[in-house]
Amino acid sequence: MRKILIFAILFIATIANCQVEKILGRWTTIDDKENVPVSIVNIYRDTDGKYYGQIERILYKGQENKLCTECEGELHNKPVVGMVIVNNMEWRDGKLQGGTILDPDNGKTYYAKMWLDPETGKLILRGSLDKRGLLGRNQQWVRK
Repeated sequence: MRKILIFAILFIATIANCQVEKILGRWTTIDDKENVPVSIVNIYRDTDGKYYGQIERILYKGQENKLCTECEGELHNKPVVGMVIVNNMEWRDGKLQGGTILDPDNGKTYYAKMWLDPETGKLILRGSLDKRGLLGRNQQWVRK
């Protein structure tokens, strides 16, 4: 019985690890109003075991060297390219959650959740004002 329990735990952990591995990598962010590509964000796991997302490239012509003029503190007037906008996410219940996302257009930070849509393969990002995700909106990112 003990061997079966250990096998079941390892099997579940392997499946969960495979799911989070599918989220890692480069994603094209999509403007949800105009439905056009905005940027390339790399989702990665850091040495602290948490997940982050860094802007690698801006796709809007003429915006490639954009600064975060609306950001406050140390990010104020810093280049958007290279900026880590997804922070401190943890893998729980089939989603990356418990962290935040920064919107460089308005300088605001939101609570965040991310998961893969199994039908489309798109990454669903939920940014919200509350930790539970009730007051917010979704964006769909596509694999680069």
